[in-house]
Amino acid sequence: MGTERDSLTVRARVHAALGEPARLAIVDALCLGDASPGEIAQDLALPTNLVAHHVKVLAEAGLLERTRSEGDRRRTYLRLRPETLELLRPPRLPSAERVVFVCTHNSARSQLAAALWQQRTRRPAASAGTAPAPRVHPKAVAAARRHGLSLDPAGTAHVADVVHDGDLLIAVCDNAHEDLTTGVPRPRLHWSVPDPVRVGTDAAFDAAYTDLAARIDRIAPTVTGDPT
Repeated sequence: MGTERDSLTVRARVHAALGEPARLAIVDALCLGDASPGEIAQDLALPTNLVAHHVKVLAEAGLLERTRSEGDRRRTYLRLRPETLELLRPPRLPSAERVVFVCTHNSARSQLAAALWQQRTRRPAASAGTAPAPRVHPKAVAAARRHGLSLDPAGTAHVADVVHDGDLLIAVCDNAHEDLTTGVPRPRLHWSVPDPVRVGTDAAFDAAYTDLAARIDRIAPTVTGDPT
C-alpha cells in the first residue's frame, strides 16, 4: 500500500509540473529532440529567466535532465526522461489468460466487445450473459459485419458456464455489474455502455461499437501477459 501511495505522489507531482502551458510546451519540444535552454527560449518565444524557472520545476519532477555538451563545455542540453512520462499511463492490470465480457443477455454489447478484443489485441476473449438470450441480436450481427467483425448468431452462453480462474471479467452493462455478486467472480472492471437494443437503431449499435472500441484501445496496453 505504501508503494502505491508513493507512486500516486510521484504521478501527482508530474501532473502538477505539466499543468502549466509553457512547461507542457517545453516537454512537447523535447519529445522531438534535445535542446539548450536558450534554444527553448528562442523557439517558444519565452524570456530566458522564465525558461530557467520552468526547467527547474520540470527537473525536480523528474521529467528532464541536463547534460553537458561534448563540444562547447559551457553549453547545457535538456533531455527528456521518457520513463517519467510512462508514469502517467494508467496502472497495469494483473496478468490475465483471457478477457470475458459480460452483459445481461449476451446478445449485443458483450458479443461486440469480445470480437473487438480479439481483433485489436490478438488475445483470447469470450462473452457471456447473466440471463442469456436464445441468439445474438440480428442488429448486433449486422453492426459487426459493417465493422469487419464476425459474430456467431447462436453463440450465447451463461456466465457461470464460461468464466474460469484466471479470466479478467469486464461487465459492459450496469445490470450485469450489479447482478454479479455471488456464484462467479466479481467483474474486475465495469463499462457503463448504453444498451443499443433499447433504442433498436443501426446508429445505436454503431455507437455501442464505437464506445467499446475506444475503451478497448485504452485498456489493452495495461493488460500484461502474452496471447496464447
